[in-house]
Amino acid sequence: MDLVFGAGGNGEPNERGAGGFWGRKQLPGPQSSIPCRFDFPDELRPAVVHGVWYFNSPYPKNYPPVVFKSRTQVVHESFQGRSRLLGDLGLRNCTLLLSTLSPELGGKYYFRGDLGGYNQYTFSEHSVLDIINTPNIVVPPEVVAGKEVEVSCMVPDNCPELRPEISWLGHEGLGEPTVLGRLREDEGTWVLVSLLHFVPTREANGLRLGCQAAFPNTTLHNPPPLLTWMRDGTVLREAVTEILYLELEEVTPGEDGIYACLAENAYGQDNRTVDLSVMYAPWKPTVNGTMVAVEGETVSILCSTQSNPDPILTIFKEKQILATVIYESQLQLELPAVTPEDDGEYWCVAENQYGQRATAFNLSVEFAPMILLESHCAAARDTVQCLCVVKSNPEPSVAFELPSRNVTVNETEREFVYSERSGLLLTSILTLRGQAQAPPRVICTARNLYGTKSLELPFQGAHRLMWAKIGPVGAVVAFAILIAIVCYITQTRRKKNLTESPSFSAGDNPHVLYSSDFRISGAPEKYESERRLGSERRLLGLRGEPPELDLSYSHSDLGKRPTKDSYTLTEELAEYAEIRVK
Repeated sequence: MDLVFGAGGNGEPNERGAGGFWGRKQLPGPQSSIPCRFDFPDELRPAVVHGVWYFNSPYPKNYPPVVFKSRTQVVHESFQGRSRLLGDLGLRNCTLLLSTLSPELGGKYYFRGDLGGYNQYTFSEHSVLDIINTPNIVVPPEVVAGKEVEVSCMVPDNCPELRPEISWLGHEGLGEPTVLGRLREDEGTWVLVSLLHFVPTREANGLRLGCQAAFPNTTLHNPPPLLTWMRDGTVLREAVTEILYLELEEVTPGEDGIYACLAENAYGQDNRTVDLSVMYAPWKPTVNGTMVAVEGETVSILCSTQSNPDPILTIFKEKQILATVIYESQLQLELPAVTPEDDGEYWCVAENQYGQRATAFNLSVEFAPMILLESHCAAARDTVQCLCVVKSNPEPSVAFELPSRNVTVNETEREFVYSERSGLLLTSILTLRGQAQAPPRVICTARNLYGTKSLELPFQGAHRLMWAKIGPVGAVVAFAILIAIVCYITQTRRKKNLTESPSFSAGDNPHVLYSSDFRISGAPEKYESERRLGSERRLLGLRGEPPELDLSYSHSDLGKRPTKDSYTLTEELAEYAEIRVK
């Protein structure tokens, strides 16, 4: 497709080859037309032809301001009510009319043809609109007194519906100006030219000469604008003035954002924006996620905050860093297959150069009961105490079973069971009094909604349990019986040895006399009498049958030493015993 810019009589486009661009000058305030013609292959035969005018960019992906659009009539705010298509697109005429010109409309204008489907094309050829503030006066480089001079005044004339009029200022006494007429410039635009011929004199030296362009039935003065400060569509302050200040006291993060200053009068509008960035410390972090989980589940926790600049976010547990991000407002913590060790208090900390804020949260992991190894039973005199330590969440119910007695004691029976909970640990103590017989088997059972756990509680110090049950008096009696049995066996052996020995024959020799000590504790001479019986035996001239041996027991103070506790060994209760053989 081809595009032609140019101007002929009445604003009709003149033919010109494709390529290049056209320049156009125009005074602010009035109208200006951009003559345009485009072409496309006849075989396309579109049912409807549409067109779009873009400002300063030919590429739609750059989202340039839309000057005119035939499909929707939706245009950029700068061109609302100021653009109109003079040409007929069906006749391949794309002439554009711009009214109420202002300096911000100066720039490049691109046309895009739309024949439907994929037949759309933006022409690289474009028109440049230059908005000038004053007419152009051309003066000869040298003015000589007495020699005729020609001064010209040129004003853009590209508005078919609004033609300018030129008048001279300060030319009194210099002659009447001559209007030459409209001239076509090389760029295809038109200008209105007025010529003034006069013969200068010495007296005219320093005279100020001016040219003025006027448009009938219009007002070209610039009234003061209406200035408005806006933010997010809300008017903050406005006044009819040339300068308007916006003051914000004690700004907060709520004032952060883009502010726009708009200026508008009868000839158009303009705006500028300013981005206000309020720096502040992080807000207290918020935590969203699962706070209660069952053992084995995956837990996802999101910690978020707001600050400027963005903070460093960190999640701790017991002073250990679990996750962290830098210059982001959100942090996700993933805990796959949680265990009871993941239960506890966590901290989310947000920090930047303006301050630090933190939020604590608790993760509760629920799991079946576990009976810990420190659970056991212990006996003291006639009392048995059983300790059952259970780790569980939620809190379990605990029961003590005595299978041999077909008895179950629950933790609710406060007369026998005392329970205390600390964190995830529940400690239950069963107390049984008056247990004169052997202690029973005790099974601790803990259950909650996730399961049941049982354990037979072991007895600590089982080898001492008997002495704890019979008491110190019973221990003395049992020990005395044990000593008597030992002495009886020893004496029987001695009698046998004396009977069988050839040295013990009848005669007049005196009796054999033997003495030994039997020490229970700390006696290095224990059983020494038996060792010396065969080696140190003396014949004292005894004749005939040997006499009978009498046993004599010495005094044994077995209850002399006090009992330290119910588990004191029997050896510690007796001092020693002495046995003599005569």
